[in-house]
Amino acid sequence: MTSLTLEDRLGSEGDAVYAALMTAHAGLTEEQSHALNARLVLMLANEIGDRDRLEALFSAAREIE
Repeated sequence: MTSLTLEDRLGSEGDAVYAALMTAHAGLTEEQSHALNARLVLMLANEIGDRDRLEALFSAAREIE
């Protein structure tokens, strides 16, 4: 899999999506923020619905620093 970036699919909307994610986390404790991220991963995985694609994305996400 090639490198994973917001620009791959979101283009100019990447910054707006990132801002919305930060807004969703505003005011949460670290524990609440982690729980929100876990729920988002499961919800987005359900939207993608392709196990092979998800496994490739999980692997790619571990490699990004």
